[in-house]
Amino acid sequence: MILSALKQEVLDANLELQRAGLVQLTWGNVSGIDRQQGLVVIKPSGVPYCSMTTSDLVVVDLSDGRVVKGRRKPSSDLKTHLVLYRAFPEIGGVTHTHSVYATMFAQALRELPCLGTTHADHFYGPVPVTRALTEREVGEDYELHTGRVIVERLAGVKPMEMQAVLAAHHGPFTWGRTARASVENSIALETVAQMAYGTCALNPAVRAVPAYILDKHYQRKHGPNAYYGQAGH
Repeated sequence: MILSALKQEVLDANLELQRAGLVQLTWGNVSGIDRQQGLVVIKPSGVPYCSMTTSDLVVVDLSDGRVVKGRRKPSSDLKTHLVLYRAFPEIGGVTHTHSVYATMFAQALRELPCLGTTHADHFYGPVPVTRALTEREVGEDYELHTGRVIVERLAGVKPMEMQAVLAAHHGPFTWGRTARASVENSIALETVAQMAYGTCALNPAVRAVPAYILDKHYQRKHGPNAYYGQAGH
């Protein structure tokens, strides 16, 4: 029953990507993990969102990526997802898209600056960009090394304070405590990326939001004394 519920959650999360306008064609994927069983549920490779059902989802073993259940091939980004799950035990869902504005920052090899309170409410500082993969890494195992450079870039960073990264030349990856939360982080990331792009166009000399405002806005939602929202939600 637990796995069935996770499959439904992962399906709903993938379909939300399309509803939110974060994907075109089949350019994106969401996964979720059952830590107790060590199983990951992920979108199948290249299957259109409009026809996807829970029976299309693929269940794989966290330890080795072996397909445990499913008739489809898993997403081509599976190895990246698995690296993130192994490196960050706090996370329960991973999302990858090629959403337009966040991907522009990734292609420009530019971190996403924190310019205002909308960003500060969600991400604690600039969203980092990874280094580019080497030719050897691409030839050896592209998706595996994509995950590894993300982990490398986030060394010393708490993954629940920075739940997003820009993979150089590629696009954004986000995560969260659930599959649904990882999608919400993708929605937030794309929104603040669009805001940052427009802000920089209006004022090329703009600077990052002052640290005391960043701290205030992030901590009021996520800190030990957070007071945003309703109790129990």
